Amino acid sequence: MRRDYCHTLPQIIEKGAQERPEHIAFVCAKQSLSFAELRDKMLQLASYLREISIQAGDRVAVYMNRSLESVIAVYGIMYAGGVFVPIDPAAPPSRVQFVLQDCQIKVLITNPAQKRFLASAIPESTSLDHLIGIDGSWHVPSISWDDLYSIPIKYEASPRILEQDLAYIMYTSGSTGAPKGIMHSHYSGLSYARLSAELYQIQPEDRIAGHAQLHFDMSTFGYFTSPLAGATTVIIPDAHTKMPASLADLMEKEKISIWYSVPLALSQLLQRGGLEGKNLENLRWVLYGGEPFPPKILRQLMEAWPQARFCNVYGPAEVNQCTYYHIPPFPEPEKPIPLGHIWDNTQALVLDEKDQILGEGEIGELLIRSATQMIGYWNQPELTQEKFYNIERVPGNPETYYRTGDLVKWEADRLLYFMGRKDRQVKIRGYRVELSEVEVVLEKHEAIAEAAVCTQHEPNQEKQILAYVILNEGEELSTEELLRYAQSQLPAYAVPSEIRRSPTFPRTSAGKINYRELEKAY
Repeated sequence: MRRDYCHTLPQIIEKGAQERPEHIAFVCAKQSLSFAELRDKMLQLASYLREISIQAGDRVAVYMNRSLESVIAVYGIMYAGGVFVPIDPAAPPSRVQFVLQDCQIKVLITNPAQKRFLASAIPESTSLDHLIGIDGSWHVPSISWDDLYSIPIKYEASPRILEQDLAYIMYTSGSTGAPKGIMHSHYSGLSYARLSAELYQIQPEDRIAGHAQLHFDMSTFGYFTSPLAGATTVIIPDAHTKMPASLADLMEKEKISIWYSVPLALSQLLQRGGLEGKNLENLRWVLYGGEPFPPKILRQLMEAWPQARFCNVYGPAEVNQCTYYHIPPFPEPEKPIPLGHIWDNTQALVLDEKDQILGEGEIGELLIRSATQMIGYWNQPELTQEKFYNIERVPGNPETYYRTGDLVKWEADRLLYFMGRKDRQVKIRGYRVELSEVEVVLEKHEAIAEAAVCTQHEPNQEKQILAYVILNEGEELSTEELLRYAQSQLPAYAVPSEIRRSPTFPRTSAGKINYRELEKAY
């Protein structure tokens, strides 16, 4: 079977089951799935979904922690013709309910580890019709994984879906106070898998660490790229991600050859993982992305793992990935790491504020046109139109670029360097956070008149979100109450580390909040 056989994402598993049925595709804790076993379980879930009337294009939520069942859910949904919508299992109930309503979710797939969260996340007035992966008394029909695995396979043929069809929707922070859903097709997902597999020359013998959770776009490397190349993905259990020493032990035990995560996870491994006594000779690639890596810490890690090559990966979730930079040995500690080179099947423009194309050394917004880019934002046609830029080099054949909002400049050898943001979006532990969204959420509290949110970033320290609030006259609200409210409305990574009450905010001459002065005040 040719490498380009796949036209839809579920065909990755069919391909693997035909070419190497007994080869292990995914591992998590003490459990594993061969390609043949994964294909059978994918078909069982797809059969059940079609029995309960899931049609092509229907959205199905995946609400679970790192597990083998998450893989079965992803591929079973797509094989049935559905669209998988991963939800952060640590998200507050209000955010879970927003996604369920926004995507008109009728079926939710979970596992027993999430059982205690479901009561608060799914009210009795829910629009859900079915729960899959959990048993017990619920106000909607439910079926456990064990019962699901006993179901005979009735539908071996997948519904006719095309590579341009919608495959998954990932939600990220939105500036209006509500998250926005990024729509990716089978084509964009497969294009990313092919390009990344080729760039890092992934082989069936590789064992790839699946560190990212499913709702984070980095997870597509382990879920799509690895099986396309016939490799094994080792899904890191939640407990290991919180204990660097345990995580380092797992890397050694599982003979990890390719690692991909945000810089924070790698920094914690360096500082508290006890790497000196670990045999990680199989590690050949260390990929990181989501935010800059302090060069000093990066160099220390490269010295600890001299056998591995390091790569800075860049790309908003809307385009999966668009640049790479293979870091040379011993980078200069005081010099920033470039975003790198534009990768294959991708074009880039750097534009000024008037959409004029800029050249070498000039700072402007990066626009990307790629086989890996999204279809658009779910239920937000105006935002989609705003974020896409069309140019007709050939009459009647418009080229559509995605506006990243990142300010960059070209340097020698066509290297791109990150120079900041056009808007108030920041990265926290690799997650995108719109500071405006945090402000909107805080201002929804009846006691808060106005909120202002900024960040603080000390050298070699994690970036922090900080907030000021002005209370309505006569209101009294403690900082502890403010934090509890924020925690009930925002995902953990977007909750301010500190919220201060203030009688007023510093303002510019135009009356706008002076965020630079706010940051200095902290």
